[in-house]
Amino acid sequence: MSEAAAVPAFPTSLGTSTADEIRLLGQDLTADLMGKVGFGELAFWLVTLQRPTPSQTRVFEAVLVALADHGFTPTAIAARLTYLSAPDSLQGALAAGLLGGGSRFLGVTEDCGTFLHEALAGRELPDDEAGWDELALEVVRGATTKYIPGLGHPVHKVEDPRTPVLIGIAREEGLEGPHLKLFQAIGRVHDQVIGRKLPLNGAGVCGAALADLGLPVELLRGFALLARAAGLLGQLAEERRRPIGMDAYLTVDRNAVYVEPETSEPTS
Repeated sequence: MSEAAAVPAFPTSLGTSTADEIRLLGQDLTADLMGKVGFGELAFWLVTLQRPTPSQTRVFEAVLVALADHGFTPTAIAARLTYLSAPDSLQGALAAGLLGGGSRFLGVTEDCGTFLHEALAGRELPDDEAGWDELALEVVRGATTKYIPGLGHPVHKVEDPRTPVLIGIAREEGLEGPHLKLFQAIGRVHDQVIGRKLPLNGAGVCGAALADLGLPVELLRGFALLARAAGLLGQLAEERRRPIGMDAYLTVDRNAVYVEPETSEPTS
């Protein structure tokens, strides 16, 4: 008889379980974590494999709160209308909202963090505000497009109320790092390049704060989606209590107006 083939090993530093125990991050889930670790702290720990300090946890959870919900955004509307169409599929409604996280909504968190991270790579960091402003001018002028992630907001035209609060929390906790400093400098000088003043938006400042926490910039959109999942669940709970999905659908559908398709001149 031939020897049985060796069973492959699948290494993980996350979760494992046996018939009578669940372990997570090297801890006993029930004895060491449940009731002792907050969800935000755990999410940070799962990604970095390092338990965050209380200061890191405060900044991280402030980001999650800042991104959880922002009213009837496209992500919320998508979730509500999907729930209207398929009330038997809560997961589908949640997924519909999360799939709408892109370059205009939610995705700016990662885009801004990446933009700042790349701008800082290999540079000697300034030691005063004037130096940061000089660097910011160089970064904005060198941008390949006029679009700078984190600048501007469709509603908050003068100031996004989340931005100064999150910067203040990071400063209080000693976690105002180079990404936040460059982001603030961009806010001070960008109008010299693009010719108009735009606010630093909340999604952008969240990306800068997360990057200063040392989180991988390639995963920053995931944290925005983690936060928005809670908001979307709240939107769906409200859709059950006080539905607006049908009204939204009928308002658009009943006011649809047929127009003749545009025709182009035939080419000879």
